Amino acid sequence: MSPQIVFMGSPEFALPTLEELHRNYKVVGVVTQPDRPSGRGRKPQPCAVKMLAQELKLPVFQPESLRKLSAVTELAKWKPDLIVVAAFGQILPKAVLEMPDKGCLNVHASLLPLWRGASPIQAAIANGDEQTGVTIMQMDEGMDTGNILAQRSVPIRPGTTAPELSNQLAYLGARTLIEVLPAYLCGTLAAIPQDDSRKTFAPKLSKENSILDLQLSAQKLLNQIHAYQPWPGAVFDWQGKRIKILETHAHPTFECEPGGHYLVNGLPALGTGEGLLVLDSLQPEGKKPMDGKSFLNGHPDWLD
Repeated sequence: MSPQIVFMGSPEFALPTLEELHRNYKVVGVVTQPDRPSGRGRKPQPCAVKMLAQELKLPVFQPESLRKLSAVTELAKWKPDLIVVAAFGQILPKAVLEMPDKGCLNVHASLLPLWRGASPIQAAIANGDEQTGVTIMQMDEGMDTGNILAQRSVPIRPGTTAPELSNQLAYLGARTLIEVLPAYLCGTLAAIPQDDSRKTFAPKLSKENSILDLQLSAQKLLNQIHAYQPWPGAVFDWQGKRIKILETHAHPTFECEPGGHYLVNGLPALGTGEGLLVLDSLQPEGKKPMDGKSFLNGHPDWLD
């Protein structure tokens, strides 16, 4: 008899997992975040998981918090045998963790215990990691501290951005979950405790992460710029305005001043703690995106 599964997720990362679960098992309901204001009109917009759930004609529940008794009571009506979570955006309380007989599983976008927390993909790129991956884990009351059921790794190629890596890991996570679920449901899959001595954390990103610290090396900044696409982005201040960096590359040099302005092959460049950051394309505050040469045409005082 197929188990009754409740799926919890919100952004695009969660879509492949929901699709695979729906294709292979009985998904009795989907829990996702409430609609949030978005766009110029600030009208409430559904998240990616809600839109897919509606397309698949699955019941949707959007609680503000699963810590409320009313939310737990509503969730219990689905009588889940198993709960699967992928980038849901809320910490599950004990009452929810203990609800299904088969427990709660999480599809996490890192090789735990590395990069526990809300932004593991961005953290791996920003840190310059050479590889990352996905972990299928049993959930407990901690932040990504549960026992590991399976892991799969992938290399992080130079220049990889967060959206590109997220898409790759989303499909890898979905495939890995479907591979291990039969053995897990039969009770033949051994769970391995995490090695807490190796733990690292990836806290939730904020707009403050977008402000470049030009004391760092150009390569470190390049990693951050790739990691923080499309949000929160990467910016620097000049003439009282904020300029967003869209495309850039590092250029080695023997000596430069962090924050100084330079030219490299007809393009603007910023000095860093080590090397230059060449601005291939950028977007001044209140203006449209432009390439570096167009920026210089409009700002002949770049070197002043």
